[in-house]
Amino acid sequence: MLPVLKFPLLFAAGLFAGLIDSIAGGGGLITIPVLLGIGMPPQTALGTNKLQGTFGAGSAMVHFARAGAVNLKECGAGILWTALGAGLGTAAVQGLDPAFLGRAIPLLLIAIALFILFSPRLGMEDVRERMDQRKFFLLFGISIGFYDGFFGPATGTFWAMAFVLFLGFNLARATAYTKVMNFTSNLVSLAFFFSNGLVSLPEGIVMGLGQFAGARFGSRLVIKKGSRFIRPVFITVVIAISVKLLWQNIR
Repeated sequence: MLPVLKFPLLFAAGLFAGLIDSIAGGGGLITIPVLLGIGMPPQTALGTNKLQGTFGAGSAMVHFARAGAVNLKECGAGILWTALGAGLGTAAVQGLDPAFLGRAIPLLLIAIALFILFSPRLGMEDVRERMDQRKFFLLFGISIGFYDGFFGPATGTFWAMAFVLFLGFNLARATAYTKVMNFTSNLVSLAFFFSNGLVSLPEGIVMGLGQFAGARFGSRLVIKKGSRFIRPVFITVVIAISVKLLWQNIR
């Protein structure tokens, strides 16, 4: 691909991915294929994807925090355990084959999509929490953080559903808190990839600038439109992730 075309494509992909990811997750569905499509080796594509994803998650997190949609002081334990989980997951992926997750995760995602579809009130408003926050962040910080470092697709989906089901958050609030955890795991994984020379800075920064702008716009939509807007987008993205992962593993 001609350099004059490559960077505008990367910026546009980052912009769209940042928009979608800040609303419902799944931005990696767009960015990783684009990075691979320009000829980047798979491991470098994963590392560069963490760089650009950090821009998007950070942008959304800051906007949500400034708007009062997320209280960062409440996230301290979540940040700590998610960082630990992401570090362990990123280290583990160096020696293990994550292909088995590619076969199992789509089935879980389809179950999530159906559950949301047939639970019309789920995530529409805050309800009573079902788990103590300290236990919640310990359990899901380590497990989802590990998953994000090890595999990645649909991390935002799993976080959002965990916040809704166990802490009783509405979908808009869950999306805001999800971005804090996404930013944490992206940053930790990025440090691992960067230390191993598996990050391409020019491509990652250009795509990251697009992510930053897209995430900012998407987070504004979440705050303005609320859970009723997020619900159909969330279901659509979950189904899209499921189909893509299934397709990758049956070809």
